[in-house]
Amino acid sequence: MHKAFVWVAASLVLTSCDPGRVYEQNVELPGNNWQIDNAPVFEFEIQDTTQVYDVYFNVRYNLQYDYYNLYLRHQLIGPDSAQLSSSLHELLLMDSKTGQPLGSGSSDTYDVQSLALDDVKFSKAGTYKLKLTQYMRRDPLPQIIAVGVRVAKDQAQE
Repeated sequence: MHKAFVWVAASLVLTSCDPGRVYEQNVELPGNNWQIDNAPVFEFEIQDTTQVYDVYFNVRYNLQYDYYNLYLRHQLIGPDSAQLSSSLHELLLMDSKTGQPLGSGSSDTYDVQSLALDDVKFSKAGTYKLKLTQYMRRDPLPQIIAVGVRVAKDQAQE
């Protein structure tokens, strides 16, 4: 519980100073295990349809994680409930040759933020939903502590 509080507090501090951030939310996974049927849905508001956005996936993992990568599938649903996109992503959590953890962290817990969808234009104002499903075919997938989504204004457009 203490680690969860520290992570939430650190996320708030780091993201509160970020003018490009439109949305960021992370979800703790029960028992540090990502069940296949536990597919978090992140809801965010888009008002400016002229802006270009980037969507990132956040992963907090433990060094005891058995793989160097994480496959996950996203489904993006628009305000009219239509599916806008769905794709499989490979996120690198550790260097495949050296085994060194990627991202930031200390001790045995690390955070990786990976660009998943770039140069996205949302054509309608409203509430969008982004669903994440682990696709590693291991159920549950141990040592994944939390997952999240970040939506930010594309830096090249500002």
